[in-house]
Amino acid sequence: MGVNQFTAFTDAEFMNIYLNPRENPNKENVDIILAPINADIDWTTKGQVSPVKNQGSCGSCWAFSAVGVLESYALSKGQTVNLSEQQLVDCSSKYGNEGCNGGFNYQGLAYVKDNGITTTSAYPYTGKTQTCKTQGGSFKITSVPTAKGCTNVQTAIQTRPIGVSADATNWSRYSSGVFNNCGRNLNHDILLVGLTSTFYKIKNSWGSTWGEQGYIRLALGNTCGICDDLSPWVQ
Repeated sequence: MGVNQFTAFTDAEFMNIYLNPRENPNKENVDIILAPINADIDWTTKGQVSPVKNQGSCGSCWAFSAVGVLESYALSKGQTVNLSEQQLVDCSSKYGNEGCNGGFNYQGLAYVKDNGITTTSAYPYTGKTQTCKTQGGSFKITSVPTAKGCTNVQTAIQTRPIGVSADATNWSRYSSGVFNNCGRNLNHDILLVGLTSTFYKIKNSWGSTWGEQGYIRLALGNTCGICDDLSPWVQ
């Protein structure tokens, strides 16, 4: 733990401003069953993870998680894109999302599957919930598979980065190292980008000055409940 941009906030203030107030009523406390780890995987070293972004004081982590999945998929196809989180914040309410008041990464991806998504340059991020300006866009996907349970999550990450949910209540002062001080009250969506025999590597959306250049490592297992909810990727 260390000093960072969240140090001046109380725990209650941090949770109210930066975490997702929504929790999936269908999430489960799954058993901690681990698949054999045949080899370490780190998609950041394979050029398949876009740069760390910053959601600001908006509970839009779900949109950043969904866009992280999409941008990694594009990179796996040789495309470099910067897609619009703000469009998901503003335009995907019919899919169950509530802008800066929370949502779910897989519901954001469902919107993209049906409508497509545009770029950040065409629909810039403001960190506020606004009236939808443009529906959909030219970047499209065909399906949104999901995994649940540690074995399935650990298998899915072998294919490409996936969106996961976690209890980030105690993450505000994280600085470096492998973290395991958390419960399983899911309140934050992030991107799982790597796996070793001892930890998961997670891309966060609080800027590159937080944690390990915007990343956190979580102890292997169902740490912070990351295996409890649906974990999406795209095809």
